Amino acid sequence: MTIANQEADCGCFLSAWLWFNKLVKKLMFKVVDTASNAKKLGQEDPRRIVHSLKVGLAITLVSLFYYFEPKFDYEGFGVSAMWAVLTVVVVFEFSVGATLGRAINRGIATFLGGSLAVGAHRLACFAGSKTLEPIALGIFLFSIAAIVTYLRFLPKLKARYDYGVLIFILTFSLVSVSGYHDKEVLEIAHTRLSTILIGSATALVVCIFICPVWAGEELHVKISSNLEKLGSFLEVFGAEYLNTARGAASEQKASDLQGYKSVLNSKSSEEVLANFAKWEPRHGKFRYRHPWAQYLEVSGIARDCGYRIHALNGYLNYKTQIEQEIRTRIQEPCMKVSTECGHVLKELALAMKTMTYPLTIKVHIENAKLAAENLKSLLQANSSWEEIIFSEIIPIATVASLLIETVSYTIKMAESFDQLATIARFKKTNRFAPARIRTGSWKRKRVIPEQNTEIAHHHVIAVE
Repeated sequence: MTIANQEADCGCFLSAWLWFNKLVKKLMFKVVDTASNAKKLGQEDPRRIVHSLKVGLAITLVSLFYYFEPKFDYEGFGVSAMWAVLTVVVVFEFSVGATLGRAINRGIATFLGGSLAVGAHRLACFAGSKTLEPIALGIFLFSIAAIVTYLRFLPKLKARYDYGVLIFILTFSLVSVSGYHDKEVLEIAHTRLSTILIGSATALVVCIFICPVWAGEELHVKISSNLEKLGSFLEVFGAEYLNTARGAASEQKASDLQGYKSVLNSKSSEEVLANFAKWEPRHGKFRYRHPWAQYLEVSGIARDCGYRIHALNGYLNYKTQIEQEIRTRIQEPCMKVSTECGHVLKELALAMKTMTYPLTIKVHIENAKLAAENLKSLLQANSSWEEIIFSEIIPIATVASLLIETVSYTIKMAESFDQLATIARFKKTNRFAPARIRTGSWKRKRVIPEQNTEIAHHHVIAVE
């Protein structure tokens, strides 16, 4: 029995040791994996590391006021001094616009909430009775909290001032309740406002003057990058769909064909950046009251164009092979439409990056229009498709239709960008003009489908 018991104890101990060893290895793996992810996060955007250091610096600066009470005469704030630290933690955001918006919202909301709470407390004192005073305060609390909470549902108020409305309710409630037992309600409101202003000012100074991150600049770069991704896809699509560029570099090609997908889900992040950008002061090339709403309009049209491109992408891996006869007929107009739209979008992206407006964009737009008309007329020429099986025409007809729609959205995008360039005062320039355009070496060629001279006047495209 003794030997059996010893063996059983050894077995239990061995099992426990193996379990503990496995647990330690699992924890070590998680620690290493977390450290690797943290390192990767910092390498992707080093500004995240800088932001973390800035938050630590701001909290340290605010805490110094509390640590050195006699020197700064901060003892009057007492425990309320911690509201300054709390304000830095809550207000400090990644971008200047977000931080400034939160700081202004918090400061104004605290002032209004505290002032209204003092007024409500004074009115409740006129009740003349210790019994009626809390009832009056309760009525004020219920009415203000209910009304202001309902106002939070207003779209325009929620977009920019939701945080301020929340702080207003919080400040009004805290000061009203605190003032009922502490008659120095005015001093409570003053102390709360002072500490919050100190915290907000510290956060703003650190955020703006130490490696600032501007939401407006982020939005500007993001939208120009989206336009470039759409243009890259269209430049590659024509040759890829018609199998005319099999020897191209596969990695770059795959990147160009898949990059557009990030454009489709960019609406929410762009709206947030535009909202933050509206709070920012003048900086760099972006003046005060820069037309950020126009950026969203350009981006919205780019997304609509991106949905058509997403549909086009579905036909890249379509299993049915295009007959040589069909490919010959549609190759030139499809390639022309896709390439010219890609040129327009890429020039728009470059123009947005440099905040200029190249006049030669209009040349590519006209070329895309003419190519689209040529493609449309080719599809409408019934005699051209008489001897071809109907099922073989459907895919290519769908692609052609999507390309024609892409041209219309490209034109809308160029018009919207023109409005943005006018409002934002972009510099007009010809420096992106190709040499062949400047030398006048472009010619017009009349393309007429067989047995369809009635619509020949629609078939004028610009070719080299």
